[in-house]
Amino acid sequence: MNLLFFLTPKQDVLFIYEDFTLRQTLEKWSNQRFATIPVLKRNGEYLGTMTEGDILWGIKSIHGLDIDASEDALMNVIHDSFFLSEYQVLNLFICGVGTVGGSLIEQIHSQRQKLMQENGLQLNVVGIADASKAMFGREGFDLGRFREELAEKGKDSSLDTLRDEIIGMNIFNSVFVDCTASAGVASLYKDLLMHNVSVVAANKIAASSEYENYRELKQIARQRGVKYLFETNVGAGLPIINTINDLIHSGDKILKIEAVLSGTLNYIFNKISADIPFSKTIKMAQEERYSEPDPRIDLSGKDVIRKLVILAREAGYRIEQSDVEKNLFVPDDFFEGSLDDFWKKVPSLDAGFEARRKVLEAENKHWRFVAKLENGKASVGLQEVGVNHPFYGLEGSNNIILLTTERYKEYPMMIQGYGAGAGVTAAGVFADIMSIANV
Repeated sequence: MNLLFFLTPKQDVLFIYEDFTLRQTLEKWSNQRFATIPVLKRNGEYLGTMTEGDILWGIKSIHGLDIDASEDALMNVIHDSFFLSEYQVLNLFICGVGTVGGSLIEQIHSQRQKLMQENGLQLNVVGIADASKAMFGREGFDLGRFREELAEKGKDSSLDTLRDEIIGMNIFNSVFVDCTASAGVASLYKDLLMHNVSVVAANKIAASSEYENYRELKQIARQRGVKYLFETNVGAGLPIINTINDLIHSGDKILKIEAVLSGTLNYIFNKISADIPFSKTIKMAQEERYSEPDPRIDLSGKDVIRKLVILAREAGYRIEQSDVEKNLFVPDDFFEGSLDDFWKKVPSLDAGFEARRKVLEAENKHWRFVAKLENGKASVGLQEVGVNHPFYGLEGSNNIILLTTERYKEYPMMIQGYGAGAGVTAAGVFADIMSIANV
């Protein structure tokens, strides 16, 4: 008999470090409900075992703690963590209630009862914020009418008040969920992680920012025993980042990444035809809400560059946005001036695109805007692909990624599916939240 079968890998064993705060310890403990938990030094050395009783006596003997003044708060923590709650609880602060954030809240609302009954998990939305208002409450809100409640109960909010309210509430197992595209909101992650609040981000600004900032956020999360997750930064609900992480953690090495990561650009180049000129496809993408309100954001390749940088970093490469070589299909001067100026100028590109499209059609090829990482070099640009290429048949706004690794060298791993849309993006955010719960 192979005894290794019965052993739990070290990385999967529940433990705490000797320098963990009381809150970190409670958060770790509440997820598993064990009666005891090992205590380790940062170098991995075993120090001993802590029991629930140790926690309670420790609270009683904390130097300078006013037991009378803190009685209610302390008992609530102990109550929730050990005695009365039959559920594992995650307390969610959701920032951004647009298409993605609104869809996420609706999904949580529809799944909440099922998760409690079948998984013993209680998702408690204790904070909701939009661009101007926010509301907070330990008891949660009626998610069936959250917009009305936000309008009625919401108070004027700012980045400072948002941060201070979340940290000040000091609720165990807290998760901040960023469904915005705001650089200001992304700037809050560091403070929140430092205060043991996990972060789930659909917002890709932080993960694609300067490498040192990206690295620092991940280090803080690891040191504090919380999570910083951003699966939906690339490919909406597709499991791209998690797959790369699984490959890396299992000892594989990413040699090459090839991907179509812009649903907007894929839509444009699938729609262009003899009857639908290039300028009209851009307008159609905007009208059907595939593109940003200002389509130049998509046409500039900036969004794809951010996504490629994130994938490259997760694959173990130190890449900045400025390192990515850009081969764009729209002249630089079209990105200058106002949006009205752009709409006036863009029809001038139609004739050139139609001439190139005819040649492409005769050769039975398609255009794809491809992001590539190879030999540590990153690039984005318009590429012609033939009928035998995996990217050839990509339809609609779908995304596709090919991962060439030391294990998947001859036949690269392929991930394909919807890469845009509020519902699938919200589902991807929901999946990140569930991974924190570990159910």
